[in-house]
Amino acid sequence: MGSEKGRRFSHLSWKNRLKIEKMRKERKSVQEIADALHVHNSTIYRELRRGKAIQRTTELVDREVYCPDVAEDKYRAELAAKGPALKIGSDYALAEYIQSKIANEGYSPRAALEKIEEDGLEFSVTLSKWTVYSYIDKGVFWGLTNKDLPRRGKRKRKYKKVRAARLPNGDSIDDRPEEINLRKQFGDWEMDTVVSGKKDVSRLLVFTERALRKEIIIKIPDGTTESVVGAIDRMERKLGSRMFRRLFRTITVDNGSEFQDCEGMERSCLTKMRRTHVYYCHPYSSWERGSNENANILIRRWIPKGTNLSTISNERVAWVERWINNYPREVLGGRCADRALMEWAATAGITLHKSLF
Repeated sequence: MGSEKGRRFSHLSWKNRLKIEKMRKERKSVQEIADALHVHNSTIYRELRRGKAIQRTTELVDREVYCPDVAEDKYRAELAAKGPALKIGSDYALAEYIQSKIANEGYSPRAALEKIEEDGLEFSVTLSKWTVYSYIDKGVFWGLTNKDLPRRGKRKRKYKKVRAARLPNGDSIDDRPEEINLRKQFGDWEMDTVVSGKKDVSRLLVFTERALRKEIIIKIPDGTTESVVGAIDRMERKLGSRMFRRLFRTITVDNGSEFQDCEGMERSCLTKMRRTHVYYCHPYSSWERGSNENANILIRRWIPKGTNLSTISNERVAWVERWINNYPREVLGGRCADRALMEWAATAGITLHKSLF
């Protein structure tokens, strides 16, 4: 393959197309043509596809040839369809970065752009998320379509409040202090379980912190209250009773059967003190755990519905947890949860337990 040095990445001119036609008739290779025009060989391959035409010989035999007129007409039509010159221009590094983040790492266009800022990267142009969506629609990113977007076309569900048929086993969300609703301080969590495929009782116990969106995911063997309480007990033993009370001031859950042991979730396994305060949402009101629900959507990008969780390793679960905690969040000003948490911990003078945080 020829040297990349000195090559220009620009659109081919009419004279270039005539030269390609001449060199093809001389049976020059694609690489030889690319070297002569100072472009990448992929540019020539694309051009040959663009100018492909069928020519009938005097012997009435059809053969495939390159026609500069066909190529020029298609090029002009493509320019008209795309409209004004693309802002991304020739910043191939930016195009490859965005494409990789969306297609390979499950990022949304907005998150991909925010990751650029969080990582301190610099490119020649700055794009908006709407520009990236437009480029995807136009096919600017090679091999990237709307099907690669995590939530393309999904609308936010409408919810309505349902009157409870019975009292919850603990305090209702109606009794939760207003300061928790304002998300002004760290330590108020939402908790839920992600269910497995059919005939598989394994679950993921998911904790989402309301202020900084920190995520903790623990694989549990089933959906029993014993498994839920046992997972919380293990977390308290790792952190210690005092630190657990500081980091897990409250936990808000739904009315699922796995969360019916309110006393077991609230009482400390190390002391006689209460380790946290559990609040129950109204029935069929998942929007009251909105942060939890959004986090579960992120989990499903990597562990789709129907997956038998018993086959998913703890290492894979930990990877998904790290991915979510390093995902840029608009609500955090483009920061990821881990970065926001580290900043909070430094301000609060807290050393976080590495196995959990």
